[in-house]
Amino acid sequence: MFVDKVRIRAKAGNGGNGCVAFRREQFEDSGGPSGGSGGAGGDIILIADKNITDLSDYHFSPRLVADSGGHGQGKDCSGRSGKNKFFKVPIGTQVYRLSKPTRQLGYQRYRPAAATEEEDFKNPSMLGIPYRTGRAKQALAAAEAAADAESIATTPEAPVDLPERELVADLVEDGQQYVLASGGGGGRGNTAFKSSSHQTPREFEYGEPGEELHVEMELKTLADIGLVGFPNAGKSTLLSKLTRAHPKIAAYPFTTLTPNVGLVDLPNYTRMTMADIPGLIDGAHTGRGLGYDFLRHIERCRVLLILIDMAGVDARKPWDDYKQLLDELKLYNKELLQKPRIVVANKMDLPVAKKNLAAFKRKRKVPVFNISAGDGTGLPKLLLALRKALP
Repeated sequence: MFVDKVRIRAKAGNGGNGCVAFRREQFEDSGGPSGGSGGAGGDIILIADKNITDLSDYHFSPRLVADSGGHGQGKDCSGRSGKNKFFKVPIGTQVYRLSKPTRQLGYQRYRPAAATEEEDFKNPSMLGIPYRTGRAKQALAAAEAAADAESIATTPEAPVDLPERELVADLVEDGQQYVLASGGGGGRGNTAFKSSSHQTPREFEYGEPGEELHVEMELKTLADIGLVGFPNAGKSTLLSKLTRAHPKIAAYPFTTLTPNVGLVDLPNYTRMTMADIPGLIDGAHTGRGLGYDFLRHIERCRVLLILIDMAGVDARKPWDDYKQLLDELKLYNKELLQKPRIVVANKMDLPVAKKNLAAFKRKRKVPVFNISAGDGTGLPKLLLALRKALP
């Protein structure tokens, strides 16, 4: 199953909460604050990998989640930081943001009700690590319920959809990385709030929530040569003859349902890549057929190979096919017509092809390479022309 477009929801790790704790050692039952800070949440990072061919992994697992940071602990122990999560995507992946990241207002400080130092030491259960089990955890829940009006809720809001999707990353090189969602920072423990006039602070900070957003990823295949033609023109046959690819070949239209990319071996240990997309039909730029979904795969191609069925096997006129193909490319993206292109007449082994070729040259007046992908006629000359056409 080939997947070149997916929508996912990314959630970076939350920062750990700070701790409220005091030193409790032998012969020192009234020590100072010792609450550690929370750890930072993990990031979600996309990394382009040349060994990945499509986005099918995210079609079945559309939610990306990173680890949260650990909470602070007593004895000035800080929480561990959450691990960053790396997700591999194919080269040529574009990332569009569909919603605003739900980054909150920063660190939210918990301010307990006023209490004297004597009351603090009479109620040791209100001290200690607020996220331990048992009485300390119950005491924290009661303290949060009685927090003053200045304390702010830390529940993250749902992502807000943008009116239009926003391009935020274009991963075109192997190993290129992009931080999709940043983890939240860890909150400070009560040690950070001590001073000469405030020796037993019970304030601490909640960790920052990690960013959460919706994104859409699209794959635009990176290839040197892009094959463009109507269904049943012989694109898959040509790809199988020139490269090591083995696409499905049959004598009916729309045999190719997904893009195929193959490697062409050239002299001097060089290579070029060739991409075959599903055949175009009239109105492909408006969404008809399969062309609209896969036209983007030729946007990055350096040279376009326009393949024409010169024999008109499906009762088509080659000169009309050529004009319609250029019109579809222009209506989809005018910049496609600025790319170098080579016109190739296929199926020249059939008797009617020679007559149609003469008419094609009179009507269109463009240079044409004559080949027969079925028996390999004219392929060496075509390879030489493709090699020269590449910038």
